[in-house]
Amino acid sequence: MIHQDVNPQTQLFETSLGRAPGRGRLTGKRALIVGAGQRPADDPATTIGNGRAMSLLFAREGAAVACVDRDAASAQETADLVRAEGGTAEAIIADVSEPDAIGRMFDEAVSALGALDIAVANIGVSNGHRLHNETPQTWDAVMAVNLRAHMLIAQRALTELAEGGTILFVSSAASVSPLGRNPAYESSKAALSALARATAVEGQARGIRANAVAPGLLDTPMGRAASARNPARATRPVPFGRQGTAWEMAYASLFLVCSESSYVNAQTLFVDAGANQNVVSVFRRDGA
Repeated sequence: MIHQDVNPQTQLFETSLGRAPGRGRLTGKRALIVGAGQRPADDPATTIGNGRAMSLLFAREGAAVACVDRDAASAQETADLVRAEGGTAEAIIADVSEPDAIGRMFDEAVSALGALDIAVANIGVSNGHRLHNETPQTWDAVMAVNLRAHMLIAQRALTELAEGGTILFVSSAASVSPLGRNPAYESSKAALSALARATAVEGQARGIRANAVAPGLLDTPMGRAASARNPARATRPVPFGRQGTAWEMAYASLFLVCSESSYVNAQTLFVDAGANQNVVSVFRRDGA
């Protein structure tokens, strides 16, 4: 079982809270982050979404950022937060469920930033259906955003990114767990690992890498909304006695898009403290 008496503070650092300064790891880079906005939070002072955390962190590390979201106000808010910290950001509005929007999104980003080195697809929807009540229409609506859009983003990124660029897909630990009883979401996120591998093969000629990051239970506005719908989510035992933060996911993403991971390609990195990797069952009170 998970340690029930663990002190969550033992694995909570300045980076975990988004308080650490940048170190120039993306100096001179230009990043397109799709899904840079976030839904309203019950307590904005204590939580942040993955896309916004990545936008702020990448900018702190020296990148100019194109903040893309279908919610104009949310994309603008993220861009404004980046600028308030002295970074460079542009807000771009795009609904990636519409294929034509993806090309326009890239065109606007290149026009705003001059060129692109990094493309991040941090997008996903869930319909909450179980397998017995899934329909072709509800299934396709999830796949249009969670998989087709990623494929189209990858297609354009492979020709648009500068040589040596990086592509990152945001998957989910749900890709290896059926516990959420959400097969369309789980299947679409699992497919991103295969898409990352295919994209990595296609990208080799221009030195473009492609990887995926798979966050587990995170304390984000989306995570809190999911817990409100399913209270059991918030009471699930987790390593270190706490859910992760969007900043921790953002730092894992930073590693995968910066030159420090130059020989990491076609991989899926799980950011879940081991919760979905058959590690949970061996965490015991005695530390064995």
